[in-house]
Amino acid sequence: MALLLRAIAAAVLLLLLLLLSPPRPAAGADLYALVYKGCANQTFQGGVAPATIAALSSALSAQAASAKFYKTSSASASASSASVLGLFQCRGDLSGPDCSSCVARAMSSWSDQCGAAVAARVQLNGCLSLYEVSGFPQVSGVQMLYKTCGTGEGADGGDLEVRRGTAFAQLEAGVGTSAGGFFATSYQQVYALAQCEGDLSPVDCSNCVTQAVQHVQVECGGASSGQVYLDKCYITYSYYPHGVPHGGGGGGLGGQQTAKTVAIVLGGALALGFLVICLLFARSLVKKKDDY
Repeated sequence: MALLLRAIAAAVLLLLLLLLSPPRPAAGADLYALVYKGCANQTFQGGVAPATIAALSSALSAQAASAKFYKTSSASASASSASVLGLFQCRGDLSGPDCSSCVARAMSSWSDQCGAAVAARVQLNGCLSLYEVSGFPQVSGVQMLYKTCGTGEGADGGDLEVRRGTAFAQLEAGVGTSAGGFFATSYQQVYALAQCEGDLSPVDCSNCVTQAVQHVQVECGGASSGQVYLDKCYITYSYYPHGVPHGGGGGGLGGQQTAKTVAIVLGGALALGFLVICLLFARSLVKKKDDY
């Protein structure tokens, strides 16, 4: 009987591990899809990118497998040339290898997308990478750089906007306390995520996401999906009429959704184990009675 109980316990543990295993991120091809690019009008002298760009790329690549965000500069050997600043930001749910691969792909797109521009910004689904010469004009961290909205309408009437509003409220509350400025959540059939640049304070990150939410509500109305990219953060949302898929279409479910799943699965497993033990105990009593 002891052997049987151990076998049951092992089976219950295996069930828990299978059900609670973290969702896989989006397919690699999706991570590398270009969202938007931004290129300076001015180009480097002679129309050729200086060696500092290659040095910067190497410095960023060296950190991409172990960090989701990294910012650095590469000084020029020539007094007549300015140093170059650069950074990368991976989505918070990416693994180290996926982040590294995404950053490498984004940096390789600098010259493809922007030639020898003195500043380039490439946003892929999974990551952002950029460089700019020292002293390049800056914009507000909450300036909208890009937006796109789905063509189809969501739930009937204004129901989608109500559900989306609840998901956005969870984003605004959660992103300020989450690690790395990343937070993903779902409410009913709406999945949403937010990502801030890693050097923003929690307060500035929350404020940036709030601005992005206001933009997407105005720009996308009742569209079934939308993305708004500000200079220092972005948000995306999607409506799934048949339910949010496992993994949320690329971002792990966060906050209350995960807690509910854990509680339901754990409670069910414990109830199943208790029922099996009761049945075995009753069976042993019947066996003892038959022996007498």
